[in-house]
Parts: sequence; structure tokens; C-alpha cells
Amino acid sequence: MSEFIARHGSLTERTVAAASEALRLQRRGVRAYLPFIGPAVVASIAYMDPGNFATNIQAGAKFGYRLLWVVVLANLIAMLFQALSAKLGIVTGRNLAEMCREQFSRPVVLLMWIVSEIAAMATDLAEFLGGAIGLALLFGIPLLHGMIVTAVIVYAILMFERFGFRPVELIIGNLVAVIALCYLIEIFIAPVDWRAAASGVLLPQLPNGEALMLAVGIMGATVMPHAVYLHSGLTQARIPTRDKADKRRVVQISNTEVIIALAVAGMVNMAMVMMASSAFHAGHADVGEIESAYRTLTPLLGIGAAGVFLISLLASGVSSSTVGTMAGQMIMQGFVGFRIPVEVRRLVTMLPAFVVVALGVNSTRALVISQVVLSIALPLPMIALTVFTRRREIMGGFANGALTNFVAIAGTVLVLALNALLIVQTFGVAIPGLPQAH
Repeated sequence: MSEFIARHGSLTERTVAAASEALRLQRRGVRAYLPFIGPAVVASIAYMDPGNFATNIQAGAKFGYRLLWVVVLANLIAMLFQALSAKLGIVTGRNLAEMCREQFSRPVVLLMWIVSEIAAMATDLAEFLGGAIGLALLFGIPLLHGMIVTAVIVYAILMFERFGFRPVELIIGNLVAVIALCYLIEIFIAPVDWRAAASGVLLPQLPNGEALMLAVGIMGATVMPHAVYLHSGLTQARIPTRDKADKRRVVQISNTEVIIALAVAGMVNMAMVMMASSAFHAGHADVGEIESAYRTLTPLLGIGAAGVFLISLLASGVSSSTVGTMAGQMIMQGFVGFRIPVEVRRLVTMLPAFVVVALGVNSTRALVISQVVLSIALPLPMIALTVFTRRREIMGGFANGALTNFVAIAGTVLVLALNALLIVQTFGVAIPGLPQAH
């Protein structure tokens, strides 16, 4: 292996060389684009993490297809902000956290870092618990043992970072493919009401306060703060560019990759809601936990459907936990300028999950609440990203146009409005026209 690398270069070095050659010779075609593919695929795993499983199962079981529009809207917002994040890294050579440290005052930077760390812990709670639940149910082992095995697997994947970015991109990409394939199979197994699904996509509705909380949870589980930060870090020095023309082409390829990768993630999320609606809404609307969803799927759709569900959950938990640790490292280094050993970072962010299990807290409820926390933390990176990518002194000729600015501001305002409604609802204030959650 070492002799091959010495003779031919590492996988990462060969990827950079192939991308540079494609830019230099202006090559086109699928093979020319392959070296550029990776950052959006890695970021997309955040949109298929176990938090999505928890919120989507509850949404489908309780409200059928009626919250599908939230999934679609959240995914469209995610596409925009992931594309802006990638563009920031490509054009400036800095990630979003580094840019915040350079442009904002120290108190603001400190606040953003603290909120981002809380969001990172909430993220890791969902991702780590999901992988552990999948292992525990798949192999019939205690949840605590599943957590330990998940930690070992994630740590092993992170060790591939020493060989550069490409091995980790390929590992995560294969896990994304496993999740997508699992839900393609589920859609064929579950008897989906396609007419009702189309209505749920096209007709926005929030039946009651519980639906509002799930809508905010879906938004938090879909548009992820750590993914917005991470994408700029994945692109900032990945492929060397010689001039504006190179940067423009890399940005264009990145935008295409974002659309494709997040479209796949969006379809997986829609499939989760449709599967839960088809299997549970009519006679098992009380199914709101991942464990009970698995046990209920077995008699309803067969052991094959239940097994596929668990495999996708395990792939989701392992891959998203790996990406979450990568994002946490980058956020800390960007905001405060130092790194800590990956095993220490892994241990610190695992602690909340162990505490949840030790206290006997309902794991799926903890997953949903963690997504609400993420949604509340989300506006900060969204606002910062919108501010930076619209400024010509930072982005030059790559600054956002008027339409992009308008849509970005509208998306941020929407997230803020949903959060405000949730906070008001949480404190028991009645919202006209919207029944309270029970």
C-alpha cells in the first residue's frame, strides 16, 4: 500500500491532480466532474441523520402526508444555504467560522461559538443515539453496548482523515447510497397513497400545535447548523484554482452537486414520512418512537421492511456522527483558533447521549427535542452566511445577486418565525387559529 502511494500518489492527491487537469484542459463529461464530487455528498448526510428518522416517523404517524410540504420547503432552503456555504469556501479560501472570527466583534464571535457548540452536542446526541438504537435492535444487544460499538466504528472512520479528504468522502458516499437504497426499497414495500402525498406536498397546513412543533423539528433536522458551517470548510482548500474562471467553474460544479445530493436527501426524507404515514397513520398513529416503529413494521410490512429500516438507521447514525465530529472540529478551530484531539472531541460530544441513556429518558423524544434545539440555533449561521456572501468586498464578482439575497433573507425570516411560534407555544400562549398541543 505504502509503495503504491509513493509511486502513484494517495487517493486524495490523485483526486486533486485529476480536478486540476479538468480545469486546465476545460474537460467536460462525467469523468471530468467526478473529482469535484464529495463535499455536498458529505454535507448531505446531515439531512438524513437519525433526528430526521425521529421527526419524520412522528410526522407521518400522527399527521399522515400533511407535513410533506415542510420537508420539501426545508430541503429547498437547505439547497440554497449549502450552495452559499460552498461558494464562500471556494471563493475566499476561508470557512464560515473563520470568516465570523475575522468580521465580527469578539463578544459576537464568543456567543456564536457557544451556540454552535450547543448545537453540535444536540446534533451528536441525535446521530450517536440513532446508530446505537439501530445496532441494539438489529443485533438484540443493550443500548449501552450499541453506543460503545457505534463510538468505535465512528472513531475508525475518522482515522481515515490522515490519508486526506477523499477516503472519508468515499466512505460517507457509500453510506449515503445505502440509506437511499433502503428507502427506495421501503417505498416499494409500503402501500403509499400517492394522491394524498401529492396533496401534502402542494397544500401547506399545520393542523395543531403539535404539528407546529414537528414542523420546527423537521426544519431543524433538515437545515442543519453544523452542515452550513462544514460545507465551507470542505471546499475552502479542496481544489486549487488559478483564477476567477477556475473558481467560477468550481462554483458551478458545486451548485450542481448540491442540487443532486440534497435532492436525494430530500427524497429520502419524503420517503420516511410516506412510509410512516402508510404503515402507521391509519391504525397506529400513536407510534412515535424508533423502537416501536421497528416492532410495529414487522407484523404490518414484514421482517424485510423492518430490517431495511434498521440498516438505514445504522448507516445514518454512523455516517452522520462521523460528519458531526468533523464539523465540531472545524467550528472550534474556526471560532477560537485551536484544535483538540479527535478522541477528546468524540468523548465530549458523546457524553450527552450517555447521560440520556443513563437517566432513562425516552430516546426518540430526546431526538425530536434535539432537532428543535438545532432549529433555534440555525438562524445565526444563516444570517452570517447571507451577510458575507452578499458583500462585494468579500466575494468580489461572486457576490449574491438581488434574487439570491431576497430568497436567502426570506428563508432566514421563515426559520425565525417558526422558532418564535414554537417559543410562544412552549410558554402556553394561545395562537389565534392554531389549537394548542397536548
